[in-house]
Amino acid sequence: MATEEKNKGLLHGKYELGRQLGHGTFAKVYHARNVHTGKSVAMKVVGKEKVIKVGMMDQVKREISVMKMVRHPNIVELYEVMASRSKIYFAMELVRGGELFSKIAKGRLPEIVARSYFQQLISAVDFCHSRGVYHRDLKPENLLLDDAGNLKVTDFGLSAFSDHLRQDGLLHTTCGTPAYVAPEIIGKKGYDGAKADIWSCGVILYVLLAGFLPFQDENIVSMYRKIYRGDFKCPPWFSSDARRLITKLLDPNPGSRITISKIMESPWFKKSAPNNTKFKATKSWLEEEEEEEEEEEGVLQSKGIEAKSFNAFHIISLSEGFDLSPLFEEKKREQKEEMRFATTEPATAVVSKLEEVAKSVKFSVKKSGDESSLRLQGNEVGRKGRLGIAAEIFAVTPSFSMVEVKKSSGDTLEYNQFCSKELRPALNDIVWRSAGGQTFPA
Repeated sequence: MATEEKNKGLLHGKYELGRQLGHGTFAKVYHARNVHTGKSVAMKVVGKEKVIKVGMMDQVKREISVMKMVRHPNIVELYEVMASRSKIYFAMELVRGGELFSKIAKGRLPEIVARSYFQQLISAVDFCHSRGVYHRDLKPENLLLDDAGNLKVTDFGLSAFSDHLRQDGLLHTTCGTPAYVAPEIIGKKGYDGAKADIWSCGVILYVLLAGFLPFQDENIVSMYRKIYRGDFKCPPWFSSDARRLITKLLDPNPGSRITISKIMESPWFKKSAPNNTKFKATKSWLEEEEEEEEEEEGVLQSKGIEAKSFNAFHIISLSEGFDLSPLFEEKKREQKEEMRFATTEPATAVVSKLEEVAKSVKFSVKKSGDESSLRLQGNEVGRKGRLGIAAEIFAVTPSFSMVEVKKSSGDTLEYNQFCSKELRPALNDIVWRSAGGQTFPA
């Protein structure tokens, strides 16, 4: 650590750093104690060099600005930000109860518990929207629980302000976690940040009550089609009021999608816990659960705070069996007709690389107007006609994209030989690798 961090064992002469709670690609989180007040905090330590290298400094600055604006009982609080020459330090509220995701992973929740969490989520989201802040990456992994079982929203790294709106009054940056992203974001025609957040809240409520996602498919493109159409079914155990509310939340038309004020007026939402104590039922249920998890203090910090600073790492978890095999994977490549890899390069750079490959082997190229997809077509007739290759670029965050390459026509063996001899070498320098040198996913 830097010299000032070692001075008398204190960080900036104020915080005593304890054990590491977790780490991610760009950050580490420690338990820390303010020696002047005795208060425990979660100290998120971000390496400047790594963040600058992948073009995420604006994202970090945005997260700081937003968290200073949104002080709410159901939002993780940022106490202060400090910096040295090489690191940025976030002193944040230490939330000990774990991720909401870990609760759902054990199975669906009782409706009364799901309602309590959803009420708190909507309260936090409504507050953010009232301040002109749109989260844009709401999902159970970004919802933490405190000792009393109260929900805390975290990870504002992909959030946007009202002043990010264009002249049409809409946002245009494609971002978020695919399984929770609103259809209008996929459509790339501009979207209302508040309505996009409401869609994500709808997916979260569905997951709380069902224990699984409403839109699932092993192929991300097929899953996007389901999202775009609003193609989902409610399980038979959903109550009629819950079913009606979720249908309004997951309306693929943002113009007719339910608003937060209408959500709060809905019969399902207005039901309260026994004795009119809003979150008493949640707390009593969680107390039994947390007896089993007392040794897991700070687990949420390892995932819910620090790791989420780069949300693209979580697309691998959007549905069971989702194959995100990298383009450079040697194993069983001969059996694959489609491959994927991640990159921090802009779409134009990916398209340019693919055009170079096409030119070198005298393939024709046809690309979309927004350069998010293109098709390479061979001129020579092979065993099963001319070889055709389609590539699509999906922006997961403003600085991180996934590229899907697949055979659209021709022989599979010829396709794999083309990938091995031409495509892989040409794309080698734009494929994203982790610090350990592995391609995505690590």
